[in-house]
Amino acid sequence: MGFLHTADAHVVSFELLISELAPSFEREHVVRPALLRRAQLVGASDRQVRRGVCAAIAAFCDPTVILCTCSTIGGIAERCGHERNVRVIRVDRPMAELAVRGGRKIAIVAALASTLAPTRALLESAARESRVDVEVVDEPCLDAWALYEAGDFGGFHRRVARHVEALDPSVDAAVLAQASMAPAAQMASAAIPVLASPRLGVEAAISRTAALLLGREGVDT
Repeated sequence: MGFLHTADAHVVSFELLISELAPSFEREHVVRPALLRRAQLVGASDRQVRRGVCAAIAAFCDPTVILCTCSTIGGIAERCGHERNVRVIRVDRPMAELAVRGGRKIAIVAALASTLAPTRALLESAARESRVDVEVVDEPCLDAWALYEAGDFGGFHRRVARHVEALDPSVDAAVLAQASMAPAAQMASAAIPVLASPRLGVEAAISRTAALLLGREGVDT
């Protein structure tokens, strides 16, 4: 199983998850921070970002499944994987599918503005596939990102948790748009479900990998 990251910090957190959930699986981590920096500046649809994502996918040795842990470039990664007949799952897809099944008004909590549009598009796509109507509202928490970049991960998670706790009570569920936010889901004292992507994404990748290894589906389906 492969992991495509845009931050070194994700290597440790996702290695812990895969070690817990599927310790016998071989795994490979590829980290490309420049992809997120470029996407923040010019957007994830930029041609150079797309080329970089496709090159990163091609850098894996022989992955059965690649989990892209960055929501900003996740959609691009899935499309590049499809073109190369490699199964790529964006880490927030299982979270989005769960969110639209459990609520009609969903808040996107994001510390990066570049993550809002891709997450909104994913939620709306998941809702159409599930044939449900949802209202998606943006709830940016942009001041938290400076804490993350400074290495103050505890402060980052506390800031996100406070933001979740202050959401409008009409919201049915909140999704944490970035994998780096995951600990805030447990820290927030909220009356609504607060969904984070890492564990759900890894579980989905494990399930897909196991199915492929057992020959139950092809990588191009």
